[in-house]
This record gives sequence, C-alpha cells and structure tokens, in this order.
Amino acid sequence: MNVVGWTISSVAFIKAYVSPSHRDDCKFSRSSIYDFHMGIELNPRLGKDFDLKLFTNGHLGMMIWTLIDFSNMAFQYQTYGRIDKSLILVTILHILYVGDFYVNEAWYLSTIDIAHDHYGFYLCWGSLVFLPVVYTSQAQYLGMHPTSPSDAYLAITFGTALLGYAMFRAANDQKGYARRLGNQARIWGKPAEFIHASYLTLDGKARASLLLCSGWWGWSRHANYVGDLIFSYSLCAVVGSTKLVVWTYAMFVTAVLAHRCLRDEKRMSAKYGAAWDEYCRRVPWRFVPGIL
Repeated sequence: MNVVGWTISSVAFIKAYVSPSHRDDCKFSRSSIYDFHMGIELNPRLGKDFDLKLFTNGHLGMMIWTLIDFSNMAFQYQTYGRIDKSLILVTILHILYVGDFYVNEAWYLSTIDIAHDHYGFYLCWGSLVFLPVVYTSQAQYLGMHPTSPSDAYLAITFGTALLGYAMFRAANDQKGYARRLGNQARIWGKPAEFIHASYLTLDGKARASLLLCSGWWGWSRHANYVGDLIFSYSLCAVVGSTKLVVWTYAMFVTAVLAHRCLRDEKRMSAKYGAAWDEYCRRVPWRFVPGIL
C-alpha cells in the first residue's frame, strides 16, 4: 500500500496540472513540494464518476483496517492455537466503526476531509498507509502478544467503547435531523433551539443557516468529538496493556480532534461572525462542561 499511496498521490498531482476535474477548486502555492503534500484539487475524479478522494480515504482506506485485524486474528491462531477475547472485541469495535462509515456515507461527505481539505499525499498516503497502521495498533500488538484480561474488565471497557460510539453517532444524527426538520425538530422531548445565522457563499450570495444549541449541541460545542475520544481510549483499554504502542491510536486521535476543533471554530467564526459568537456564549464549553 505504500507504493499505491505514492503512485496515486503522484497521479493526482500531475492530473491537477494536465486535466483538473474542477479547475476553479484548484489551489496552487509557490512550492511544488507543498502542493504535492497538501494537494491541489479538492475532489479529483478519474472520468466522470470515480472520486479518488472518497475511494482512498473511505472505501479502500477503511477496508484495510478490517483486513489487518483479520490477518492478526489468523496469525494469533496460527501461532498460539487460539484467538483471545480481547482481540475479538477489538476487531468487533473496528468493524463497528468501519461499518458506520458505509452506513452513513452521505454524512461523511460533509466532513472536513472531503468538503475542505485538498487531495494530496497527506490525505492519500495517510489514508492508505499511516491510518491503517496506527488505527489497528491494538490488533497488531495482540496478534503477537496475547493478553488475558478478566471478563469483568473486558465487559466494562467494551461497554464504555459502545457508549462512546453511541454518543458520537447520536450527536451527529441530531445535527442532521435538525437540519432536515428545522424549527419543527424536537430533541430530547423539547422543541429544538437554534440561533439563526447568515453567511455569504464564495460567489457572494447570501445564505441562511441554523446553529443547533439543543441536545448534545447544547451540552458542548463538539460532543461528537467527546464520543469519539471515549470510544478511542476504551478501545485501547480493551487490550489490557500499558504498552505505549497500544495507546498510539488514542493519542493520535486526541491530537487530530484537538487540531480539528480549532480549525472548525476558526472556520465557523469567519463564516457566521456574530451568530457564532452568540453560540459560543450559549454553549461555552468545547468538550466537557466544567472542564474544557
């Protein structure tokens, strides 16, 4: 996959100069090295319908996670004659996360990776090589070093991971539900509360939007990230080891989401102005109320 990542990144870089899919979306800098790394085209396509970014970041990249997990299960069985519960549970949690992508693919199209980040080596190689290696570090460790935590420990850590996933999914679903129904939406048994915001598109047209401040989005400004972090740390805890490699995934997710949080808020402030300031006043906590 290392070779594939470099090859596709190179194809995307050359294509941006020779035959860009959407010329107006191209972003050039003064450095070819920077452009290769960060990307020029936003959503490059091969032909009319084959979206390179969605294929590598989503379909192929996510599929590799489960293939690595199954390979480590096979290795553990071949080496030790058994598959431990901890590895089975880690694999189940990965399948849940990957399955969420396929079930909610339309939601994924609105994320920063797809909607805002240009497609270069950073996204392509990162999705095909770096993320599959880092995100499956628990399964790789367990394949070579089986652990035997107690059933009670596994139940608690696995259950907490499921709760984190439920929070992540519920928060994202609430926002989608509120966008669809607008003022008719009800969240947690009450009429949804919104801040009415306006913004200008790149071509100067005025648009209106609703900033949800009910449910999870009235609890904190990034409740979906909190759920993701609970899931990540609980997944690592399932392994039952304090080895640094086991926790690499959770630490990386923490750094990514912290950076993404700041990017989100900077972009929202520039887009919505006073309406975003009012939202921050009504929902003052970024992650956990009273803490951060």
